[in-house]
Amino acid sequence: MGALQLHRICGLLVFFSLCLISCDGGNILVFPVDGSHWVNMKVLLEELHSRGHNLTVIRASNSWYIPEKSPLYKPITIETDEGMEDFFDEYLDEHLRAQREGASFWTFFKLTKHFLSMISQAHDIWAKAFVQVIEDQKLIQSISDSKYDMVLTDPAMAPGLFLAKLLKLPLVLNVRWIPSGEGHFALAPSPLSYIPVPGSGLTDKMDFIQRVKNILFYGIILFQQKIMVEPSYLAIREKYFDGGCDIVSLLQEADIWLFRSDFVFDYPRPTMPNVVYIGGFQCKPAQPLPADLEEFVQSAGEDGVIIMTLGTLVNALPPDVADEVARVFAKLPQKVIWRHKGKPPSTLGNNTRIVDWMPQKDLLGHPQIKLFVAHGGTNGVQEAIYHGVPVLGIPLFFDQYDNLLRLQDRGAAKIIQLKDLNADSFQQGIQEVLRTDSYRLNMQRMSRLHRDQPMAPMDQAVFWVEYVIRHKGAPHLRTEAYRMPWYSYYSLDILLLMLTMLTVLIVSTVAVFRFLCCRRRRRKSKAKQN
Repeated sequence: MGALQLHRICGLLVFFSLCLISCDGGNILVFPVDGSHWVNMKVLLEELHSRGHNLTVIRASNSWYIPEKSPLYKPITIETDEGMEDFFDEYLDEHLRAQREGASFWTFFKLTKHFLSMISQAHDIWAKAFVQVIEDQKLIQSISDSKYDMVLTDPAMAPGLFLAKLLKLPLVLNVRWIPSGEGHFALAPSPLSYIPVPGSGLTDKMDFIQRVKNILFYGIILFQQKIMVEPSYLAIREKYFDGGCDIVSLLQEADIWLFRSDFVFDYPRPTMPNVVYIGGFQCKPAQPLPADLEEFVQSAGEDGVIIMTLGTLVNALPPDVADEVARVFAKLPQKVIWRHKGKPPSTLGNNTRIVDWMPQKDLLGHPQIKLFVAHGGTNGVQEAIYHGVPVLGIPLFFDQYDNLLRLQDRGAAKIIQLKDLNADSFQQGIQEVLRTDSYRLNMQRMSRLHRDQPMAPMDQAVFWVEYVIRHKGAPHLRTEAYRMPWYSYYSLDILLLMLTMLTVLIVSTVAVFRFLCCRRRRRKSKAKQN
């Protein structure tokens, strides 16, 4: 029997075993995060809905992406006048301007200040929305009467955590980011000697100076959590929860963490039993392209096609940069599909097709695609890995540089910083990735590693959601560490006891010797006098 046949048989056995142990349709309350995070949540909700689960989604009335009417779920809409979109757009514009100024301490300070301010405002908005929910007696009674089996939330914002605590329901996290950064730092041992802190731009191989930098960035995470995030929920904790509860303790009480990463992409690190790695769960084999797009792709011939997108949040680069990029594309023998909104660049070539939207997953899976020019968002990076397409990365903000750095560190991508982006650097970057076989070979190796799993990431995600429903939680997988004070967790109380005992022993020994010595001297002194 061939290895491929054996692999397929194992896959079928896993599928049938899942069918045998699947639970009846559960009743799931979902508290998502808007924007690009909703893209991930929606993929999971589509799968849960297809398997017979009833879904209710809490959304804001001015949501960007989460529609009120959907065949997937019943909505609970929170009326709010405050939205994140306006000040988020301002943050993006300011961030792009600051990045182009070049690397300096002042630029770093401005970027960090703007980021922390945006995070604080976002949490203030959602804290107010949460109060609106729990003070609406009819709404809370309706939620209580619905007899939900669990809460599914994205903990990048904290209201879902507090709601699960208030309703005393099992909690499943669809997570990579928490309010203070990467989720592992709130859950698992995270030695800073080899685990890079998000935003540090470091790998797992650090020299002394880099480890110093890593610790300083960890200090920013602590500042963000304690000073910028927790105060937004202080009034909620004091008013509605006896004894209070901070965000980190709520995270640590979660039953299952569906973690949107894996160790093909991320660096190896300590983890916990209730963490389930579902990196690339949104990836599927490519579907046929629309006829007009397929015709354009096939017209490229042997030279192939380059695709470029900057994700859902950024519609276009600054006009002068966009003109430089278009000028380079126009010189290439490849065809180009570029997601770009707004005024088309004046230097656009006949080989470049501008689109408002592209079927990114299906394009990446097309054999004609030779290069993916991307901003480095988690979804795009994981889809590039799944389909084995090398990346030329232009990171803009958030986790994008760190994501691309993991690919570059493995020889599957090249990074160009926005401040360094011009016609020459862009053309050199494209030619290097296209002409150096190692980029494609390394990415294809990552693709093989990612796909070689006993169970698909989506099946794992659904299994563990249903596991929590069947068993009404998974407390046996949670560590007791979160119940311990920090000094007990690090055994500082034991160390203090041992140091005290050692000190007492040393002092006692010295005192005995001094006593014996003094006594001996007295005897000698008396003997001389006699």
